[in-house]
Amino acid sequence: MENIKIFACSKEAEGFTNEICDSLNLPLGKIETMKFKNDNTFVQLGETVRDQDVYLVQTTTPPVNERVMEMLISVDAAKRASAKRITVVLPYYLYSRSDKKDQPRIPITAKLMAQLIEVAGADRVMSCDLHNSAIQAYFNGINCDRLSAQILLQEYFKTKNLEDMVIVATDAGSSKKAYKYSKYFNCPIALIDKRRDGNDDKAIATTVIGEVKGKTAVIFDDEIDTAGSMMETVGILERFGAKEIYAGCTHGVLSGPAIERIQNSALKELVITNTIPLPKEKQIPQIKVLSIAPLFAEAIKRLNESKAMGDLFENFEN
Repeated sequence: MENIKIFACSKEAEGFTNEICDSLNLPLGKIETMKFKNDNTFVQLGETVRDQDVYLVQTTTPPVNERVMEMLISVDAAKRASAKRITVVLPYYLYSRSDKKDQPRIPITAKLMAQLIEVAGADRVMSCDLHNSAIQAYFNGINCDRLSAQILLQEYFKTKNLEDMVIVATDAGSSKKAYKYSKYFNCPIALIDKRRDGNDDKAIATTVIGEVKGKTAVIFDDEIDTAGSMMETVGILERFGAKEIYAGCTHGVLSGPAIERIQNSALKELVITNTIPLPKEKQIPQIKVLSIAPLFAEAIKRLNESKAMGDLFENFEN
């Protein structure tokens, strides 16, 4: 690797960025991020980036809007310091769930984020398991690389040697994803049937299509936020006689009542990656965190060396 510099856009992103740098045997770039008394954000790169291949890593820990400004200002700072190429590394894409106009008079904020990143001066974006793969097309003039935690999760669950596995799709939309996991583990698939109750927009899990009684059920998803849908799935699997219930996801948002819900559920283990840092108060025995930083490190290495990255992009259609 040549002429490469990697920076953390915030203190919260330093842990993940350090893991990337350790994997590549590179030093963490020097950067100062602070706020003035008037609440304005200030960023200064602490070393030259002229004609360098620059990677700016940012997390989405709250306050999210502050993380957005730190990232955009960092891009501008690198651009004005004559960086040769600027890649924004977002393990979890900011505002990824606001990806369509499904209500009157609302924004498509995921598209807005793409426009802001592009206008700020980034040349490329690298993220992981986007909520909607179409987000890649929100960028008009730059590429968006979408990595996947699929292999990482598969390998972890393979080491557990679970017996009588069945992969559970939480709804019809996730059935293709579940099918591909079931193909890897050579095990059957089950589907949670959800119906709408009257005029209520909320879908209610009513039954299971497939056999889960006496089996080890494993649920895979791209993210878990408040864990409401996940706990609904766990509850119905328990009711239909699943022996053990596991879950794996890329992004552990785990906001609001998520931790309490997981603690009080029949979920034996929830496996997440560290795309979003898990604070100490949310670290409970039921949650296992896998580091996906080495995958990002490999992607950065290949990008810097102009090597093929196709095998890192194995992912699921939404």
